[in-house]
Amino acid sequence: MSYYQHHVFFCCNQRDDGRPCCAAKDASALRDYAKQRIKQAGLAGEGKVRVNQAGCLDRCEEGPCIVVYPEAVWYTYIDRSDIDEIIDTHLRDGRVVERLRI
Repeated sequence: MSYYQHHVFFCCNQRDDGRPCCAAKDASALRDYAKQRIKQAGLAGEGKVRVNQAGCLDRCEEGPCIVVYPEAVWYTYIDRSDIDEIIDTHLRDGRVVERLRI
């Protein structure tokens, strides 16, 4: 068994060359929101869920992105309601959110 059931990486990359980047889409604030929600839901910690910031995941052109391991499921999101859906549906209930999958 791995240390975490799910490990969630939020791309928080900032690009200065004009190309799309996750940082410009409030990725850090939404990562912080996800961490808070996961803790409040009792999903954080050993054997549960860990949320981390990542450098560039190289999919910024597809919108702000996260990847959930060990399943290697990639998501995009717009706002807190999308993050809530990923937490409630995938991380808590174990079902992939197909409408946000990239």
